[in-house]
Amino acid sequence: MNDIVTRFAPSPSGYLHLGHAASAAKAFGYAREHDGICLLRIEDIDTTRCKPEFERAIYEDLAWLGFKWPSPVRRQTDHLADYGAVLDKLRDIGLVYRCFKTRKEILNDIARAPHYSGEPYTGPHEPMDAGLEQELVAEGKPYAWRLSLYRAQEHLGRQYNRLAFTDNGEKIRAVPAVLGDVVLARKDVGTSYHIACCHDDALQGVTDIVRGVDLLESTHIHRLLQELMGWPVPCHHHHALLTDAAGKRYAKRDKSLTLRALRQSGATPDNIHENIQANILAQAQELG
Repeated sequence: MNDIVTRFAPSPSGYLHLGHAASAAKAFGYAREHDGICLLRIEDIDTTRCKPEFERAIYEDLAWLGFKWPSPVRRQTDHLADYGAVLDKLRDIGLVYRCFKTRKEILNDIARAPHYSGEPYTGPHEPMDAGLEQELVAEGKPYAWRLSLYRAQEHLGRQYNRLAFTDNGEKIRAVPAVLGDVVLARKDVGTSYHIACCHDDALQGVTDIVRGVDLLESTHIHRLLQELMGWPVPCHHHHALLTDAAGKRYAKRDKSLTLRALRQSGATPDNIHENIQANILAQAQELG
């Protein structure tokens, strides 16, 4: 068994772009440098935006760039029961609650909080009256299952304030409050990125997570979930995001810069890898 296991886990909600190629290069490259393996995982729980044609393109684009991965590839929508079991466990120990508030109501609650500074939403410490909750469920009112940070802190005691993770070799204290009482599932979608991602990292034996710095905040919540569920804690390696000439990060809405479009315009894999390396070098020189 390989000592180092990392993963590249795109969402098939659009075609991959140059930023994805850079992230893939870092994840696969890290595994190669450490004689490990890099898994490919399809994170497709957003069934509204994720489409089969985008998933097919992920395989085509990554193979075109020269990346190889073990089979079978884990597709998250094939394993929704696994994530439901995680939610059930958290619910059984009283760490999640139904939140019936709309987005507007939550924003209003946050704005009314003392010393408001734009902090994330945290719900009530006490659970909703059981009778009222069942009435709202019976009415078909939409809701989300949220993780209660207050109850998680009570559950873990002193260990809550000792949570930490490593990022690029540096020990960082985990502060789950940066994201507040995050949504772990919805009435119509039985899981979330947070549960599915952490569950699969543990299940697949991921030792090192190489991903963009835009997901650093999520790591604080992920560290809490790992503690609550007794999952291993991977090492993290968050990297800067690839940007265009104006310093703007690439996004799926930039259709002209998708790998698919670049391939059709005559670009070669070498062109893409050279572009990535030039961009990374330019970022390093700016940080200087």
